[in-house]
Amino acid sequence: MTDLLDLTATLVAIPSVSRDEGAITDWIAGELAGVAGLELTRVGDNLVARTQLGRPQRVILAGHTDTVPVNGNAEARVEGDRLSGVGSSDMKSGLAVMIEAARTITDPAVDVTYVFYAREEIAAAESGLLELFEHRPDLLVADLALLGEPTDGTIEAGCQGSMRIRVTLAGRRAHPARPWMGRNAVHRLGGLLVDLSLYKERRPVLQGCAYREALQAVKVEGGVAGNVVPDAVEVVLNHRFAPDRNAAEAEAHVREVVGPWLEPGDTFEVVDVAEGAAPAVDHPLLAGLIARHGLEVRAKFGWTDVARFAAHGVPAANFGPGDAEIAHMAEEFVTRDQLERVWTVTEDLLRHGA
Repeated sequence: MTDLLDLTATLVAIPSVSRDEGAITDWIAGELAGVAGLELTRVGDNLVARTQLGRPQRVILAGHTDTVPVNGNAEARVEGDRLSGVGSSDMKSGLAVMIEAARTITDPAVDVTYVFYAREEIAAAESGLLELFEHRPDLLVADLALLGEPTDGTIEAGCQGSMRIRVTLAGRRAHPARPWMGRNAVHRLGGLLVDLSLYKERRPVLQGCAYREALQAVKVEGGVAGNVVPDAVEVVLNHRFAPDRNAAEAEAHVREVVGPWLEPGDTFEVVDVAEGAAPAVDHPLLAGLIARHGLEVRAKFGWTDVARFAAHGVPAANFGPGDAEIAHMAEEFVTRDQLERVWTVTEDLLRHGA
């Protein structure tokens, strides 16, 4: 078996900042081109490798090939059983597990689709996975999908939805020496911000996974000049909602929170929204894996591409080496132990199925 830490170091050494994934996709395609029984399809900078063994179930292992911009960490640095470098945790270590599985497990108990996709770390509209769903959805049909996002070998089930809302409160301009002649829109915002600071989030438990919602002001803009009472202020809110609510229900909830502060002339606009995904821990393939290995299961508070799979009818979860808390940091790293633990579970899934 290949040393997974060395394989991850090789991947880290191939630059693949978002929109520059061509070289790493070429390298992966070269590694898998000679594997017997593996059908390769390339769509732009996305690569899909599939077995076609006629098994009764199919599993997708998916991972993004891009990284955030380098931050003094472009080189792979191995010190003992620890590898540092951009993407080492998020998520070239996950890619290493996928590549090794594709190269060595040639007679799996389930059919396997390996999805290496581009542009995950930038705007969702540019996602390589979205490109695949739009142009080759037939390549992404499966019974279960596991994304190799860094979870430190735990199952992070489903994911919460995410919504951004722009709220604008109106006022009336005046000279600050005579503020009673106008109405200060920035001052109007104060009450809403207090309410947000006191917000009591829902914490629903779904299939044993405890989710935790959030509603935060993430951006404020207002003011005209140092000698003008402002006539408008804009606040952007971010709402993370548990997967037992859809986008319409989440929007209605935010409107209920913000509503007491809105007056005629104010605006409430949903800027963007991404639905969440229900946990899939009751799926036989995943449930069996959790039981056999005693895997810790927890809710995914953030949004990941499991939601894209769930929206297309494929139950999905996050499972990979590395630690999400240090992802995107200059100091991100992965350890040999993390890689080998995830490898053991992944190998078991592919060799034994449910």
